Amino acid sequence: MGVLIAGPAATGKPEPLWMAIGILPIDFGWQLLHLKGMSEQDAVLAANAAYYHAFAFGDFAAMSRVWADDNVSCIHPGWPTLIGRQAILESYRQILNNPNQDRIEPRNETVMINGSEARVLCVEFVGGAALAATNLFQRVGGAWRMAHHQASPIAALIEDPAAQPPSNRLN
Repeated sequence: MGVLIAGPAATGKPEPLWMAIGILPIDFGWQLLHLKGMSEQDAVLAANAAYYHAFAFGDFAAMSRVWADDNVSCIHPGWPTLIGRQAILESYRQILNNPNQDRIEPRNETVMINGSEARVLCVEFVGGAALAATNLFQRVGGAWRMAHHQASPIAALIEDPAAQPPSNRLN
C-alpha cells in the first residue's frame, strides 16, 4: 500500500505563509484578518508575503491580485521605471515565465504604516546577490495592495559589528 504525499513535501515548494500560520489570504480584506486577531502590521506582512509567494510559485494570477489597479509603479533592478498596471503586470508575466528565474528570499522585513499607506523595507536574496527592496502598499477596498516595488543591488552587506570577532587593528 502506497502513501500519498500532498503539499510542500510532494512539490518541494514552500507552503504559502497565510496557510502555514492559519490566516486568511489578503483577498478577504483586513477586516476579516482582524477577526483572526491579526494586527495591521501582520496584515501588511501577509500582503508582502503574498507578493513573494507569487514569485516562489510562478503564479501570475496571484501576482495580479497583489497589485493595486491605479497609480502603481515598479523599478526592477536594471529596468527603466514602469508606470501603470498593464506595463507592470506584463513585466511580471515575462519574469514569472522565465524558467531560469532565481528564487527570491526576502529577509529583515521592516514595516512602516501611516494611515492607508504602508511600506515594507527588506533585503531580497536572489541568485547569490542581495537587493535592497521597498514595497509600498495602499489599503484598497479593505485589503493591502501593492502600489510600488523597487529593488536595487547592495554593493556590500553591512554585518552587525557585535557579531564580528574583535580585531587587533586600531582602525
